Amino acid sequence: MTSHTMTPAEADKILADNFAPWVLELGLSVVEVDAEHAVLRLPWDARLARDGGGLSGQAMMAAADTATVIAISAARGAYGPMTTVQQSTSFLRPVVDADVLIDARVVKLGKRMAFAEIGLMVDDTVVARASTVYALLG
Repeated sequence: MTSHTMTPAEADKILADNFAPWVLELGLSVVEVDAEHAVLRLPWDARLARDGGGLSGQAMMAAADTATVIAISAARGAYGPMTTVQQSTSFLRPVVDADVLIDARVVKLGKRMAFAEIGLMVDDTVVARASTVYALLG
């Protein structure tokens, strides 16, 4: 892991500079970041709700994936090209009219691969969990 601690402003710049416009439209912001994890906020937006009014799983999976990129970048000390190899998500509770905090924790960082566990929470209640594997390309 790195000795430089990335700031939330630096992490927000990684978001702005490296993600597709539709990901940026999720409105994610970095709340906290250090060499072992990143916490992002996914603000509630009715446009992301599915039938029945719950936040769509697709939005939560994209947020978890994005938070993982920020966490890996912080662990490496800077952004570098990487790609998702695997993501598994379990949805535990519906989210209605609430922001979600996404806590992505790097559990293993190698030279070519990185592994992370992600908790998605509303008011300290876990609403979903994800696990990701990334290939580090540069």
